[in-house]
Amino acid sequence: MKNIVSKLTLEQYEKNFQELHPPLSYGSAKAESSRCLYCYDSPCMKACPTHIDISEFIKKISTDNLLGSAKTILKSNWVALTCAKACPVAVLCEGACVLNEKGDKPIEIGRLQRYVIDNYFSLGMPALFSKKPSNGKKVAIIGSGPSGLSCGAELALLGYNVTIFEQSETPGGLNTWGIAPYKMRKQDALNEVELVKNFGVNIKTGVGVGTDIPFNELYKNFDAVFLGIGLGESHALSVNGEELPGVISALDFIEQVKTEDWSSVPVGKRVAIIGAGNTSIDAATEAKRLGAEEVIVIYRRSSQDMSAYNFEFNLAKKDGIIFHFLTAPEKIVGKKFVEGIECIRMEPGKPDSKGKRSVLPVPGTEFIIPVDMVIKAIGQEAQNDFISTIPDVKFVGRKIQINSDTYQTGNPKVFAGGDCINGGKEVVNAAYDGKMAAYGIDKFLGK
Repeated sequence: MKNIVSKLTLEQYEKNFQELHPPLSYGSAKAESSRCLYCYDSPCMKACPTHIDISEFIKKISTDNLLGSAKTILKSNWVALTCAKACPVAVLCEGACVLNEKGDKPIEIGRLQRYVIDNYFSLGMPALFSKKPSNGKKVAIIGSGPSGLSCGAELALLGYNVTIFEQSETPGGLNTWGIAPYKMRKQDALNEVELVKNFGVNIKTGVGVGTDIPFNELYKNFDAVFLGIGLGESHALSVNGEELPGVISALDFIEQVKTEDWSSVPVGKRVAIIGAGNTSIDAATEAKRLGAEEVIVIYRRSSQDMSAYNFEFNLAKKDGIIFHFLTAPEKIVGKKFVEGIECIRMEPGKPDSKGKRSVLPVPGTEFIIPVDMVIKAIGQEAQNDFISTIPDVKFVGRKIQINSDTYQTGNPKVFAGGDCINGGKEVVNAAYDGKMAAYGIDKFLGK
């Protein structure tokens, strides 16, 4: 990278990466919980993929029963702190709050959930759940992300001997290293890992299944296997110059930022982000907060087509991020390092049978944006190479095929959940998948 930004002071970094939503105080949590109408049909509960009994946990806050509130939350969601901080609550539980219909501010469900779980962790995670006696059966889980942790916690409480195999040296998956630090810090995810370990789940880190240990060894030695492997490498741009120094994937960039050793993270003065999903916005705002002078998001479709949530888009605009819509990269310019990105204007084509418009390049509209860093955020590949080694486990697109009731793959002994079955959704969806897969495994092994 030719131009690397001047380093900020520690105080500047801390200010730039401070939490977007600070914790509630005792008084503010009590006041906020008192606003809840405790709806009999709880539309917020229906909108939550893990179906936490939100009215119940909020009611317990109002009566100072915080451990009871934590139990209500955790029995539905084992990664509740991550979800409290990183969930798109505006389009899930809070978006469904009936107070919206009254023109009032919705209950701050996410912050109340955080208040309860923060308190639970501060107390040292006192025992709230009892385990069933050991049934002598063993389950291997590949991946310690939210689906793997949720599956492991549930199975351990059901009496299974559970081992999670994690290729990284640090467990937690995307919860640990893939969420912007101004949403949640690394330690938050590690606290949830400790909670699951408290149930007797053994987590082996630095062990890649398929590299350090053959899948067949797990298949032979365990009664069932759960795949919580997420997705694989970032998609390539497939343009000339992609190999130049200064080009990096968004997930690799975010992982560097998550070390919280911010002064060591290289960032250009002018940074281009390719793609307009939530991960793209995270990378863009992080680059800006690291000190980049200008950050540009390039997206080949219109703003109406971007997959990033509105609140993420608004955050980026507030941070001064520049957006180039209907713009596609054609090549990355530079000799020894990134010096610019050549783009072409796009225009909407005719809609397909589903009403989605294609986009077509406009001849003669090529132009160069001078940048010294390019971050790729156009999605991830499925882990086809690994899955192809497992008999009867099949992909459709980027998704492993499962039985939607049992989470069982075509191989009856192998189950799956999380991003590898949904193509990349929210943490809360992965948490639900892991829990439901545990019930599917229990049904299968309980025959």
